[in-house]
Amino acid sequence: MSECKLDHSQEDVRNKYDSQAAFLPEDMKPLFEQFLAKDHTQDLLNEVFHLLKKYDLATEEEKNERNNRLFLVLKNV
Repeated sequence: MSECKLDHSQEDVRNKYDSQAAFLPEDMKPLFEQFLAKDHTQDLLNEVFHLLKKYDLATEEEKNERNNRLFLVLKNV
């Protein structure tokens, strides 16, 4: 994944999640709802946004890597 220099808002992350939710593992969705109900640092918002970005187009291997990172982030906030 390439890094970008834009800061993404909580609303940006919510919109990106909404657009990718159908492609995410079912057991991740409740964690996202909990995540999105709280405020987070800019770095964390940016990271989650980029893990979700073009998730639907990622290879299975890339999805597995993103899932692992997302689970780590979502379970520890």
